[in-house]
Amino acid sequence: MPSRSGGRSGKAQSRTPDVYAPEESDRAVLPMKPLNKGAQAPAEVVEGRARTEENTSQISTPPAQDGHGVSQGLAGVRKAARERKQERFTTLLHHLTIDLLRESYYALKRNAAPGVDGVRWREYEEGLEDRLIDLKDRIHRGSYRAQPSRRVYLPKADGRQRPLGIAALEDKIVQQAVVAILNEI
Repeated sequence: MPSRSGGRSGKAQSRTPDVYAPEESDRAVLPMKPLNKGAQAPAEVVEGRARTEENTSQISTPPAQDGHGVSQGLAGVRKAARERKQERFTTLLHHLTIDLLRESYYALKRNAAPGVDGVRWREYEEGLEDRLIDLKDRIHRGSYRAQPSRRVYLPKADGRQRPLGIAALEDKIVQQAVVAILNEI
């Protein structure tokens, strides 16, 4: 039977396949264990490992005018989503930053009705940066929990009432930020 690359013979033809056939990843590196004080030879040999190869072919973003590197951020997510249609995005939480939360806050309606927390847009703006830092930290720690929506009933023309749920202000900010991230995909 023709052998595959790496020296293995492919499917086992007997009860004892050639499990010890050399492969491409096998290395003949056997570093020696350091000598004990006064010993002539090491007591045993330790397993060796080759140096880890780095992904040098990855494209990196050129530095900005100030010389510092630039994070691709959400633009990188958008690019990956366009190039690889079947891509599954499983780690997007790191894109939820204080800057994105700030943008989400300013994108909200300033005169919207308050949720169960009773906090209005203007009230939240006082100490905004500290509030956003705390909110981001709670989200990343996993301790952030959405509050229940405030239920309001709007009268309809036929006499019935239409139920409406009003989210708390922080929940609106988080929802807006998550929508911004998911819209890139």
